[in-house]
Amino acid sequence: MKDVAKLAQVSTSTVSHVINNDRYVSPLIRDKVELAIKQLNYAPSAIARSLKSNKTKTIGMLVTTSNNPFFAEVVQGVERGCYELGYNLILCNTEGDHKRMLNNIEHLLQKRVDGLLAMCTETYSIPQEIFARYPTLPIVIMDWTPFNGICDTIQDNSLLGATMATQYLIEQNYNRIACITGPLNNTQAQCRLQGYRQAMHQANLTIYKGYEAQGDFQFASGISAMQNLLQLAKPPQAVFCCNDAMAIGAYQALYQKGIVVGKDMAIVGYDNIELAQYMTPPLTTIHQPKEELGQLAIQTLLNRLHNPKQTTKTLTLTPMLVKRLSA
Repeated sequence: MKDVAKLAQVSTSTVSHVINNDRYVSPLIRDKVELAIKQLNYAPSAIARSLKSNKTKTIGMLVTTSNNPFFAEVVQGVERGCYELGYNLILCNTEGDHKRMLNNIEHLLQKRVDGLLAMCTETYSIPQEIFARYPTLPIVIMDWTPFNGICDTIQDNSLLGATMATQYLIEQNYNRIACITGPLNNTQAQCRLQGYRQAMHQANLTIYKGYEAQGDFQFASGISAMQNLLQLAKPPQAVFCCNDAMAIGAYQALYQKGIVVGKDMAIVGYDNIELAQYMTPPLTTIHQPKEELGQLAIQTLLNRLHNPKQTTKTLTLTPMLVKRLSA
């Protein structure tokens, strides 16, 4: 900035006013400064600005490795929300490794991020001591609710969504309905299983032995879980899969046995990932507003940044049934 001021023959404060447009500068002086900036190929230092304002306009985000497209679609919403609000995003992949996650957190804090988003599994979540160590750092947890009251959280109403999915199958006159669950140490998976059970109980339908086949939210577990269901003495007529990735795996298992989805076996998924509509047949599923989830996470984080003393809150998104041809 001193070089620009020297070339334009003005003060450094004048150069600052031109760059930040925070005070009137005559058109003649402004033109001289802008010409000097162009000749010197000058760009303001983001680091210097952050030191002065104590804000870096940067958000850190922790995610856990997964081949489930749900995560990628949420991250896309987060990135778009950051861009629209003038923030940069640093994305860190924890690889499901606790030590790597802690290193990522330290790295982000060294980068002086203004806030932290986390979409990690409960097994490899942000340790509670981080909240005590950095009490003023805005943190938003996405997709599940840990440590009630410590930070803002955004989650799906999984109990309602699973109930809707199972009720839809019941309305289609299926009575032997199975469920491919997520990992049962996961809160959202537990809620979806509970929603399935609740709908079956309300309809006075029997959940036969073996009808609750456990998966892990990954594609491969959908294949193995469906294979187990097909080996039962009384296989189901319909299956509620607790996410779309496992539903796609279930499609593969049925294809291998020559069973036609939507005709010989009904399938309902959960998440409404983009791929669901391109399956054969297109997958009936519960829609989670993934892009809205990402953008809401950013808005919640920035609200916490500007209003640090507000009471922490949990925002719950409402799921919606998307009817296609698989059920």
